[in-house]
Amino acid sequence: MKFKSVLLVSLVVVLLSAACAPSAVEVVATEEPKPTATPIPEPTEEPMVEMLDIVDTAVADGRFTTLVAAVEAAGLVDALKGEGPLTVFAPTDDAFAALPEGTVEALLADIPALTNILLYHVVDGKVMADSVVELNQAMTLLGQYVDIQVMDGKVMVDGAQVIITDIETANGVIHVIDAVILPETRDIVDIAVEDGRFTTLVAAVQAAGLVDALKAEGPLTVFAPTDDAFASLPEGTVEALLADIPALTDILLYHVVDGKVMAADVVELSSASTLLGQDLVISLMDGKVMLNESQVIITDLETSNGVIHVIDAVLLPQ
Repeated sequence: MKFKSVLLVSLVVVLLSAACAPSAVEVVATEEPKPTATPIPEPTEEPMVEMLDIVDTAVADGRFTTLVAAVEAAGLVDALKGEGPLTVFAPTDDAFAALPEGTVEALLADIPALTNILLYHVVDGKVMADSVVELNQAMTLLGQYVDIQVMDGKVMVDGAQVIITDIETANGVIHVIDAVILPETRDIVDIAVEDGRFTTLVAAVQAAGLVDALKAEGPLTVFAPTDDAFASLPEGTVEALLADIPALTDILLYHVVDGKVMAADVVELSSASTLLGQDLVISLMDGKVMLNESQVIITDLETSNGVIHVIDAVLLPQ
């Protein structure tokens, strides 16, 4: 009995020990988390900066307040905001301030004169600085040419210096100049009178009653004989012509061509039709430009209504 009791106690102890022993923990292998890739944003285009037109660019710049006021007064805002392209040689406020006292105020009160001056600062097309320096002249919207020179590395437009170039706009380009450039306001007759070398020609024009025709809007091209040219005619010829107005008128009209034909254009021609209805023969001889038998000795005297080329002999029609 004693043996059974001991056995029973031993069995109980074993069972209790098994119940109290810590159970084995099942280890489950897990994958380490993979790093999440950070998405790379798609490249985005930088927003395009919208260009301003010529007028808005001048307004935003702040150095052209007088020019902008003049453009507004002349009613040219829409023209300079148009499609273009245009090239503007823009005088600064300092350039306008350098004009004689009262000039700006006088121009603001004389809109036709102001308009002409402003149009003389504008060239059709977009002419960048590298193209400007290749030019000798540029035709303005006024119908007169500005002279372009490169002097000591400086670009000059009718004596005004270009101080800033290539301000691009939505409808063209602005080049800044340091002076206001003024177009020729004298007509063909005025310049011939003031020049002093054409007294006989002027007297003939007056005798023939052609003054008003040569002072009209034009444009006209006049091949003007000097006093020396008239003096070289056979003795008594001038006096005879002054007494024969129809013949004198024919001769004078034979010296005038319709339109503004600058020297660069003349040399490309073989003939030109005059207001008399007869043609002049144009030729190049040893680098000299000849009209019939007369030599062109001075070219491109611009006037408000055309251009004068000086010749060394009187042209006689058939």
